[in-house]
Amino acid sequence: METQMLQMVFLLLVVLLPGAKPDLGSDRAALLALRKAVGGRTLLWNATQISPCLWAGVKCENNRVTVLRLPGVALSGKIPTGIFGNLTGLRTLSLRLNALTGPLPSDLVSCTALRNLYLQGNLFSGEIPEILFSLHDLVRLNLASNNFSGEISESFNNLTRLRTLYLENNKLSGSIPALKLTNLDQFNVSHNLLNGSIPAKLQTFSSSSFLGNSLCGRPLDLLCPDDSGNAAKPPEEGEININNNGGHKKKLSGGAIAGIVIGSVLAFILILVIFIVLCRKKSNQKTRAVDIATVKHHPEVDIPGDKPAPEAEHGGGGGYSNGYSVAAAAAAAMVGNGKSEASNGGSAAGAGAKKLVFFGNAGARGFDLEDLLRASAEVLGKGTFGTAYKAVLEAGTVVAVKRLKDVTISDKEFKEKIEVVGAMDHENLVPLRAYYYSRDEKLLVYDYMPMGSLSALLHGNKGAGRTPLNWDMRSAIALGAARGLDYLHSQGPNISHGNIKSSNILLTKSYDARVSDFGLAHLVGPSSTPNRVAGYRAPEVTDPRKVSQKADVYSFGILLLELLTGKPPTHALLNEEGVDLPRWVQSIVKEEWTSEVFDLELLRYQNVEEEMVQLLQLAIDCAAQYPDKRPSMPEVTRRIEELRRSSIREYHDPQPDISNDADDISSRLS
Repeated sequence: METQMLQMVFLLLVVLLPGAKPDLGSDRAALLALRKAVGGRTLLWNATQISPCLWAGVKCENNRVTVLRLPGVALSGKIPTGIFGNLTGLRTLSLRLNALTGPLPSDLVSCTALRNLYLQGNLFSGEIPEILFSLHDLVRLNLASNNFSGEISESFNNLTRLRTLYLENNKLSGSIPALKLTNLDQFNVSHNLLNGSIPAKLQTFSSSSFLGNSLCGRPLDLLCPDDSGNAAKPPEEGEININNNGGHKKKLSGGAIAGIVIGSVLAFILILVIFIVLCRKKSNQKTRAVDIATVKHHPEVDIPGDKPAPEAEHGGGGGYSNGYSVAAAAAAAMVGNGKSEASNGGSAAGAGAKKLVFFGNAGARGFDLEDLLRASAEVLGKGTFGTAYKAVLEAGTVVAVKRLKDVTISDKEFKEKIEVVGAMDHENLVPLRAYYYSRDEKLLVYDYMPMGSLSALLHGNKGAGRTPLNWDMRSAIALGAARGLDYLHSQGPNISHGNIKSSNILLTKSYDARVSDFGLAHLVGPSSTPNRVAGYRAPEVTDPRKVSQKADVYSFGILLLELLTGKPPTHALLNEEGVDLPRWVQSIVKEEWTSEVFDLELLRYQNVEEEMVQLLQLAIDCAAQYPDKRPSMPEVTRRIEELRRSSIREYHDPQPDISNDADDISSRLS
């Protein structure tokens, strides 16, 4: 009791004596006062330690507290005034994912060196205080998921260095002011009570930044009303507004409107009749075999553009039905080609290629090419090496079928190389079960992976019903993929994968990782080169058909960064640009807001920050610019196994460290 009284007296002296110069002692007293006010039961600082720099979540420089990170540690209540007035050396303050209430303390204005302020996921209320707009060094500001109300002030323009402004999930009202923040690259005001038009300077952000309001204009589909109150759509490029001499738009007559309505109804009825006829024709043809001559010339089906990962390989979750067996279409074309070759005096190899060639005991499954003809199928995705299908055979067997493209090597060379692939046997590889070869068609049959690809799981639907990827799942996937790639490299110094990326890491029902598409990079011609994802490719690779093992390690490092950040690398997704992950991570470390590198889904899990940092360091090592600076895959596997064991020990520790943030990451990555 006496100790607490002395601490409070010391704090009051520091606050009341204007001549007192803040130092580490005043910072310590302020932190203890903060713990007393809002610490609850989880902020287990050891008050007997003289230096607060040894406390969890605290970092010091030049005898001052410069970083305070206390995310998700059950802080609650109102922060009293008089604490931050003594923490004037703060550059980073993170109190996110707690239960703090009330307005922001007014003495936060004293933290003039503050660059990063993360308060999302609390219960702060009231208007966004004017004191924030005098913190001119602010770079990252996140006030999302609180109860802030009132309007968004134009004074945000005072924060000229601001790059991140997150205000979503509050109760902000009014219109969005014309923000002129030239450095702003992250912005979100979704799910508030805002109205009016979106300012032109902010229309470059995605529509998700504005959803859940009564806003209009680009990038939303809602049109803004003109001065007369009518909905007015700004003319698109190439669109002409036809006006009469008075400047008003011409109005359609009643007869013209009636004609349009009647015509639309008749067109709808006609389309409906055609659809019914086609459905009946399809039903009648379902019971008989597919006509080979017809299927042979059927065009290849394109994938809808809204698929989250356009390069989803043969384990992509959920496919697209094409009316009849797409796999059968590919197989039928192959049978047709085989018959044609045989009837025209083709080679014995061409004639004999009418059958699937199985590896190991795969032939005991009891299906052949004719079974694929009768299989129902779905398109899973188009990848670097061809189109993948999910085929369900009549016996209930499910396989993945890949129809290769741009294979330019001879049949002898193809068979030699594909037999090497078929001989690969490891629990973390997707096994190749069979293949078909003819002059014009090449078909590969794999085990089907029901949970799809890592890419789809990371970047696909994040709404209700989605299975979040926690730390244990992500680290297990990283280890499984590392072991699969390690096995490939162990088969010889010249054997590499050549196309490591998240869409080629497929998952079983238990989310075990399986590496797919190994060995195929050596089969395709140079025309496939532009399809490779630039974000994964090592800087020294000029010919994608000649990828070294060290280049594989680089791609695996990018994969690890993707796992940790939840962000796709450059050009990995069709509807997103992605980021240059190595450069982005390094910039975070340099800017001292390094905990923000991790996916938010990871930050909710406690006691694993040390392992997350270790995996991040490994990823950076793998993605080194020069090949000789990168570790080998055996070393990569060993390091992931060690951090996994450490993570399991921490998880079962009865008295774990409560901090779930990556404190002091910068020093550990230097």
